Amino acid sequence: MSRIIREAQPSDMADIILVMDAAKKIMRQSGNMHQWSDGYPSEAVITADMERNGGFVIEDGDKVVGYFAFLPSPEPTYSKIYDGEWLDDTQPYHVVHRIASYPQAHGIFSSIMDFCFSHDTNIRIDTHRDNKIMQHKILKHGFTYCGIIYLLSGDERLAYQKMFSR
Repeated sequence: MSRIIREAQPSDMADIILVMDAAKKIMRQSGNMHQWSDGYPSEAVITADMERNGGFVIEDGDKVVGYFAFLPSPEPTYSKIYDGEWLDDTQPYHVVHRIASYPQAHGIFSSIMDFCFSHDTNIRIDTHRDNKIMQHKILKHGFTYCGIIYLLSGDERLAYQKMFSR
């Protein structure tokens, strides 16, 4: 099948919610019991990504198999980092949020990173301390652990950055 990444449209919402539900199930099965709880990410959050032209779906054939947000800086929750520092805190960057896919859709993270780094050479990402799967994928793709950030809710996240010059 041919994999494409395209901007998400409101008509994709039902498919995106199904992908999010599948990702939550993967999280729970791997022991990540607290990330993405209480209805997060909601349709309103995904709609906000789309309104910023930062919501993307991954399709295999004609089927949506993944979703992620790719948003330009600044990310307000990244303004302060604890127990570490960003690799560079002066240049613009993009942030990747809300990565989700079906368990049978392999290589999604690599496809997302290829897409993101084709658009920017300075990427930041964060994840929950209990999300061991995502931590592994982030480090495997060459990101550097930079420290801890706190979401607006006060929840802690592990923060990473990867930069390169073209």
